[in-house]
Amino acid sequence: MRKAFQDELAQVGDELVEISKLVATAIQNATQAFETADVDLAQDVIAADARIDFLQNALDEKAIDILALQGPVASDLRMIVSSLRMSASLERMGDLARHIAQLTRLRYPAPVIPESLRDTFRSFAELDIQIANKVAELLETHDLNVARQIVRLNLEVDELHAGVFKAVAAADWSGNASTSVDVALASRYFERFADHGVSVARKVSYLVNGEWQPEEIGGA
Repeated sequence: MRKAFQDELAQVGDELVEISKLVATAIQNATQAFETADVDLAQDVIAADARIDFLQNALDEKAIDILALQGPVASDLRMIVSSLRMSASLERMGDLARHIAQLTRLRYPAPVIPESLRDTFRSFAELDIQIANKVAELLETHDLNVARQIVRLNLEVDELHAGVFKAVAAADWSGNASTSVDVALASRYFERFADHGVSVARKVSYLVNGEWQPEEIGGA
């Protein structure tokens, strides 16, 4: 019985990794579509999000069954509860990649972002892709050095996000109302994607050391 229980726990972990890899693909494709106004690729991202949602629901059902039928305690209980929370963050990351793709589709054939901010959003994309890949690595390895890297990357994303809002509020901003809304929304999507990556990092840290540190990961 114990062996079967451990196998079920391992399967939950494997499914988290699978979802995280789909999320990494989603943000990579979404940002490429966003930068190049590739509506076909954007549509692929939107359609693929259903797979992330399906896997998240299946994982949550499995975790709830384990809670109900196995009565896990201590570290096993911590792992199941953390998995439920991490799956929710991963699903939200998939949604945010989809939102970026939807903005691309909405404005096609024009680009969403004006020329003056394209370098900023290119940096956003590079950072979010790094975070997504590191989340997948972290879920496979539980290496807290990777968790700390995610936190540092998120700080860079936060700086970009603040810079976008300063640009839009500046006296020399020339974008119309529609462009201003698009820029603000896109910046928020990129910023929240990174935040959810940090949320996963904190849950993994909790699994590793058993201590909840909402503002800190392993002394980072």
